[in-house]
Amino acid sequence: MALNSALLCFCTFGSNPRLSSNRFSGPTIIRKEAIRAATLSTSLRYRLCRLQGKAFPNDNSSPDTNESSLVVCFGEMLIDFVPTVSGLSLAEAPAFKKAAGGAPANVAVGISRLGGSSAFIGKVGQDEFGYMLADILKENNVNNDGLRFDPGARTALAFVTLTSGGEREFMFYRNPSADMLLKESELDFDLIRKAKILHYGSISLITEPCKSAHIAAAKAAKGAGVLLSYDPNLRLPLWPSEESAREGILSIWELADIIKVSEDEISFLTKGEDPYDDAVVRKFFHPNLKLLIVTEGPEGCRYYTKDFSGRVHGMKVDAVDTTGAGDAFVAGILSQLAADLSLLQEEGRLREALKFANACGALTVMERGAIPALPSRESVLKALLELIA
Repeated sequence: MALNSALLCFCTFGSNPRLSSNRFSGPTIIRKEAIRAATLSTSLRYRLCRLQGKAFPNDNSSPDTNESSLVVCFGEMLIDFVPTVSGLSLAEAPAFKKAAGGAPANVAVGISRLGGSSAFIGKVGQDEFGYMLADILKENNVNNDGLRFDPGARTALAFVTLTSGGEREFMFYRNPSADMLLKESELDFDLIRKAKILHYGSISLITEPCKSAHIAAAKAAKGAGVLLSYDPNLRLPLWPSEESAREGILSIWELADIIKVSEDEISFLTKGEDPYDDAVVRKFFHPNLKLLIVTEGPEGCRYYTKDFSGRVHGMKVDAVDTTGAGDAFVAGILSQLAADLSLLQEEGRLREALKFANACGALTVMERGAIPALPSRESVLKALLELIA
């Protein structure tokens, strides 16, 4: 009986058999005739889309969005190159695995894999990587009506250095990349206003014109009654300085309804204060905030609302690559909040939702890359059952 009640809140999402497998996790054999047909069809559609600077137009194959629980993710989408061998420098790595990434895009795909409804708004280059990323969104049932192509800039790239324990450092190639050039005039405001939650990070605040587009999207969502979810996702090498990063990240802090922040980010934002001290963490809780989550990697997370707070232990696994783990966690909690916002008022049910989110993050670190490693709803439920057993 305890087992059934513990898993009840995880069974409210519709199962999607199309998402039960991940075509990017292993080799696929395709007939040459099918490749030629797919290439011709895709090429023709791209040419039509280039005239408008948009992703594929709506057609019968476009993912449906459930407006009552839609999560729109705004920001960057890029290509991560992950070394096939951990513990080596980039120069020493013998080979790299190509993987789609970018925190907001990871969250959008993660939500869809978990059976939720998601959309992505951002910009990629009008190049083969950009087209590949557009395809990946569609193949993962993410609405990409808000995706734009830039003919003058390339899709961003990131090379990831993995330690022997799976921790990572990034080397970015974006000078500028297409995601930095998204304009306010290119935003799909209708899609933004349809959302229940708008999720974003801080990387889109670093440069113009994307910074203005970010702020305009958040204001439009707020005006439409959409909840705002913020994951600072600190990537210090992308900012001009540490101080500009602190100022930029905190500049939109009080606009958010839900904030997920790591213990390392709290330490950075406070210039070295103890991120495990509740008094320090509560400095970040503003009057309009509904939920503040502090993630601690394999140790789990802490949660803070106006009425209660606590800790939810994580799931211990052997980490291969921690890239995307935080995004998988965010996808886990947002997918459930989008389905039922009353979780914010009921501590017991919120704790169960956070256990689910912890499991999402844990499963992601067991495979290389971000989007290729994001788990399905079924795999998360199976892991939770095994943990309880």
